[in-house]
Amino acid sequence: MPKQEKGKSHSTRPVSKRPPSWCKYQSEEVEAFIIKLAKDGYPPSRIGTILRDQYAIPLVKPIVGKSITEILESAGLAPSLPEDLANLIKRAQNLAVHLENHKKDLHNKRALQNIEARIHKLSRYYKRQGILPAKWKYETKVATIS
Repeated sequence: MPKQEKGKSHSTRPVSKRPPSWCKYQSEEVEAFIIKLAKDGYPPSRIGTILRDQYAIPLVKPIVGKSITEILESAGLAPSLPEDLANLIKRAQNLAVHLENHKKDLHNKRALQNIEARIHKLSRYYKRQGILPAKWKYETKVATIS
C-alpha cells in the first residue's frame, strides 16, 4: 500500500472537457440554477458547490461553455469585487476590529500585516487583468493601530 500523504482528501476534477453522459441538465437549466442561487445571495464558489452536491453537475463550463462568474456578469449579478479579494478584506476588517480592543496582541498584528500584503498582491494582479480599475486602492489599517 502506498504511503498516504496529508492533504490529499480533496476531490479531483473530471478528466474529460466534455459534459459527462450521466448529467441530464441542459445549458439553459444550469444557467437558470446559477441565476436563482445568485439571487438567493450565494457567492460563486458556494454556487459551484451546491450545483455539485445537490444537482450532480460536476463542472459548469463544459455544459454551458461559460464559467459561473461569466454567467453572473451577463445576468448583471456579478459581485463588485472578486470573491477571494472580498474575503481577504473582510478578514482584515474583522482583525482590525479585534486589534482595536486588544492593542497588545502582537501575533494578530503580524497576521493583519500578512493579510494586507496578500490583499495588495492580489489587487495588483486584478489591476493587471483589468478586473479592478487602475485607481482602486485598499487602505491599510496597520498605521492606525500602532
